[in-house]
Amino acid sequence: MSNKLYMILLGCKPKGRHTEQHDIFFGIADKVKDLVPSITDFWPEAEGKIHLDAYREVVSVEGYKVEVIAATDDQMGASSKRLFFMNLGGYQKEVFDELHHKMLIVAESKAEAIKKAKDSEFYQQFFSPHIDDKYGVDVDDVFDIEDVLPAEMKLQYRLQFTPQANLPNDEIVLGYMPIAKL
Repeated sequence: MSNKLYMILLGCKPKGRHTEQHDIFFGIADKVKDLVPSITDFWPEAEGKIHLDAYREVVSVEGYKVEVIAATDDQMGASSKRLFFMNLGGYQKEVFDELHHKMLIVAESKAEAIKKAKDSEFYQQFFSPHIDDKYGVDVDDVFDIEDVLPAEMKLQYRLQFTPQANLPNDEIVLGYMPIAKL
């Protein structure tokens, strides 16, 4: 049994909503299906009618191998690196929507992560930026992954980053996946 960090795109249509809503969930488990109780707790308004639209086992980010280790493991030599989730928002002419690009960034601080996001090829190429009230940049959300893990996982685990050349890209699994059928 080996615990892994998962990044999951959740979807549901809560009562009273006209369109499907989405949110991002991060959790640590051996298999995605082991996260079902935590996912249900994460989005109680969905009343268990949640599905996954995508998930990713986070193994590599920006040339770093990402590993889940026990929180009790030796803290000596702990890296100052952190893993940040970035949700970039922007608009395209004639598209009736705010478009989003979700990305993971390894950085030492939130400010460094935002700078890296603004330097990304996606940001430069695809968005006509809008100004966001929170950050004065068009980063709609930025979170340290360890801060947004479910409480019990924060107590048990931490993330470790090891520079490593030639890491493969993480596989992204796409499709409508009801949690009841995982």
